[in-house]
Amino acid sequence: MSEKSQPRRGLGRGLSALMADVEPTVSTEARAEREPRRPDRLIPIEKIAPNPDQPRRTFTQGQLDELAESIRAKGVIQPIIVRAKPGEEGTYEIVAGERRWRAAQIAGLHEMPVLVREFTDTEVLEVAIIENIQRADLNAIEEAAGYRQLMYKFGHTQEKLAEALGKSRSHIANLLRLLNLPDDVQTLVTEGALSAGHARALITAQDPSALARKVVQKKLSVRETERLAKFGGEDQTQARPQRPNGAGSADKDADTRALEGDLSAALGMKVTVDHKPGHEAGRVSIAYDTLEQLDALCAILSAAR
Repeated sequence: MSEKSQPRRGLGRGLSALMADVEPTVSTEARAEREPRRPDRLIPIEKIAPNPDQPRRTFTQGQLDELAESIRAKGVIQPIIVRAKPGEEGTYEIVAGERRWRAAQIAGLHEMPVLVREFTDTEVLEVAIIENIQRADLNAIEEAAGYRQLMYKFGHTQEKLAEALGKSRSHIANLLRLLNLPDDVQTLVTEGALSAGHARALITAQDPSALARKVVQKKLSVRETERLAKFGGEDQTQARPQRPNGAGSADKDADTRALEGDLSAALGMKVTVDHKPGHEAGRVSIAYDTLEQLDALCAILSAAR
């Protein structure tokens, strides 16, 4: 059966069954050592390729080196999960366990113990995202990007994700809002210069990039960042020129800003609500970064008819 002809799987019970093989990889190394899993086979390490849609983009060299030392001493205790790579006979694609695969290369291994499973493209991405989220290895931006992938590519809602992952809907919504920050601010979060708490405080700032640089330079706390974001910061005391419709962000009430945040989190895109106080009419603007986001938006609007 081709992937296109398969019915779309939801989260919940289907996800629990899907994650049965992956569960040991989201536990600690100590647990993995107590519960080793017999591999299906050994595969030459050069015949294994990473998943190009892997949500995790950064691997700490120190952690890889530490794991490589463990592998040199004890070997790969827990096999990685792979599937046959589509279109390339004899080659396999990692579903879960890329960190171990990278560390094994550092350790000089020539073969990897693997579990070979038949996963669709949809299932591979879901496993990769959720495995990383459950390990708490992703930074806030990577985690948010993972949630967005699950929502846009596979039509999962925040409610379904929250239920399946044991997270609160507000946790997922707040992380998705971080993707509305400028790229340079997201980079600071990815690199660890800013915490997720700092990033959340910057969402409402008039100039998130400028304030982010100040936070990093002065090593400000989250509370100090929240105060600066609320009052514009010491170097942002001069009022911005008002927009023609008088609905500049500095003039918006808390309810309008909260509505913008909720809509932005729900769509994963920047949403601006221009509403003149005392009037019924207004304007909602949605900014998209990619054509994929535009397609997703069109699908949402079409489904709402």
